[in-house]
Amino acid sequence: MSKLVIVESPAKAKTIKKYLGRGYDVVASMGHIRDLPEKRLSVDIKKDFEPKYAIIKGKEDLVKDLKEKAKKADKIFLATDPDREGEAISWHLAYILGMDLDEKNRITFNEITKTGINSGIKAPRTVDLKLVDAQQARRILDRLVGYKLSPFLSKKIYRGLSAGRVQSVALRIIVDREDEIRKFVPKEYWTIDASFIPEGSKKSFAASFYGDKNGKIEIENEEQANKILNDLSDAEYKIIKLKKGKRRKSPPPPFTTSTLQQDASRKLGFSAKRTMKVAQELYEGIEVSDMGAVGLITYMRTDSLRISEDAIKEVREYVADVWGKKYLPEKVRYFKTKTNAQDGHEAIRPTMPNLNPEKIKENLSSDQYKLYKLIWQRFLACQMANCVQSTTQADISEGKYIFRASGYVVEFDGYTALYTEGRDEAEEKAKALPDLEENMNLKLKEMNPNQHFTEPPPRYTEASLIKALEEDGIGRPSTYASIISTILSRQYVVREAKSLKPTELGEVITKLMKERFPKIVNLKFTAQMESDLDAIEEGKNDWVATLHEFYDDFSKTLEKAKEEMGDTKITLKQDETDEICDKCGKPMVVKHGRYGAFIACSGYPECKNIKKIVNEIGVKCPKCGGNVIMRKSKRGRVFYGCSNYPSCDFVSWDEPLNEKCPKCGKMLLKKNAKKPKIYCPTEGCGYEKTSE
Repeated sequence: MSKLVIVESPAKAKTIKKYLGRGYDVVASMGHIRDLPEKRLSVDIKKDFEPKYAIIKGKEDLVKDLKEKAKKADKIFLATDPDREGEAISWHLAYILGMDLDEKNRITFNEITKTGINSGIKAPRTVDLKLVDAQQARRILDRLVGYKLSPFLSKKIYRGLSAGRVQSVALRIIVDREDEIRKFVPKEYWTIDASFIPEGSKKSFAASFYGDKNGKIEIENEEQANKILNDLSDAEYKIIKLKKGKRRKSPPPPFTTSTLQQDASRKLGFSAKRTMKVAQELYEGIEVSDMGAVGLITYMRTDSLRISEDAIKEVREYVADVWGKKYLPEKVRYFKTKTNAQDGHEAIRPTMPNLNPEKIKENLSSDQYKLYKLIWQRFLACQMANCVQSTTQADISEGKYIFRASGYVVEFDGYTALYTEGRDEAEEKAKALPDLEENMNLKLKEMNPNQHFTEPPPRYTEASLIKALEEDGIGRPSTYASIISTILSRQYVVREAKSLKPTELGEVITKLMKERFPKIVNLKFTAQMESDLDAIEEGKNDWVATLHEFYDDFSKTLEKAKEEMGDTKITLKQDETDEICDKCGKPMVVKHGRYGAFIACSGYPECKNIKKIVNEIGVKCPKCGGNVIMRKSKRGRVFYGCSNYPSCDFVSWDEPLNEKCPKCGKMLLKKNAKKPKIYCPTEGCGYEKTSE
């Protein structure tokens, strides 16, 4: 009896085939095989948003092959990913292959291991049409917004712009933060830092001005700071209060999609897109020595904190064996999942808790090793004992004012022996204080006043934006990476170091959206839409009614905006240039067309002078003496070439410099990698140095 199992990716197919063995043919659909065609709306609004699906271009031969294999099979199992998107792919496959939706032919795997595969194959079910309806509603909703709003933006700003429902809200969050930063007015404040030496000791410790017996005093200016310093001249100090205690730090829960993306951003410098790509590889299967292809982590799109009892048992045994029983909490730790979470899968965890990353390092790429290690450490830590710290707080006074010193000593490291949670800003570590006693006399070593100014809120990083999106209920685990990737690729936002900064284009679009489509960029409205989609999945909402409720209002708003704005066109400041038209003398401006940006005369249509945008870098070509210019490949990657191309073929992926090699006198290049370096490309030279 032959059985056909259809999954989404070849890597996953290979791993599953290993466990199912003979009698099973495992093939990949390569993701979606049917979708809404791109070149038209593909949704019949008058017929209750009836979608017009078609085979994705380029997949015709794949579909033909799947149909042939399906005809020969005695049984077909649809084993796409265990989420809305995967359910929809299975539904499309069932339609194309003529399968009966009342038959139990849908299987899911939370982990690609022998146990996970066997459990899934033994529990077939029907395709969950509620999940399909939720995915279909989201797809149609996003198509309606994109196809109706994008032409409006293109007409009002410039050609080629596009809008997205959830991306517009994410962009607004970033733009609103930029507005906060601009409007921020720094406020002056002062601190007074001191160091004291205990009686009979040579070791000093630090303390900071706190206030007086009535409470904390904020020092607002230099005059106030100097008055306090004058009051403290020739003072004698002693400890008037000593507070000792214990602090127990519990480990964080295992990863969800959101927290994995946040921690990978902070600790590894990974973008959300990069994190999910690597996580997908770890889930689908890696060739491991003496084990073959094996899925190393559970499904990576989840907002659940649930952990299987088998996994808890395995991890507790491993922790006891490696670190000893004292590193185990008395009771198993269970974590509460948020009320609005799907809870369809477990938290993200290693499929084999006893598989130390170091054992399989040689089988993993650098990114796979780093991410697997992060997931493994976090999961083990969540079932380890608390970190116990002895804390000390000392109040020091000369009679009128109080200084305060705080410190701690780790009594028992607990879970921190393995893992510490990442933070956006590095936390200052409190230092241990020397042995102190109440009424102990202290000698002042030094005292320094310091001026400070309050700082504006920081720009969002990928990690903090994902956290904000999750807290506001915007998007779902599977969408965070694509949201950020989209606003970056459309150049509505740019990266500055790790921060996300809106471009002028992003700010203009957000302003227009806030004025004309306030609901689309309203956080609460978008969060409610997510809840409505969840309600479709739960069988509480009808997907057509949900779309009507949104679209009927949206279409009226769009028509009103078109009518009120008429032929109004928004001009960007970034489109102005210092160049003067050499034909009529009017200023040249940046225009945007089907093939990208170009420079044109502002006197159009009377003057039709246009030019290419040339990004010169101020370096002469080493081959012909022409100007080296910065260009972009079809995939958007920056490279450098000679302006005299094609007569001169000089080209370089690394940036040419106006600096000569001290060894051979030829041109130097700069490689802008994680650790930038300047080097000589001349064969046999070998000169290089670290770039600052």
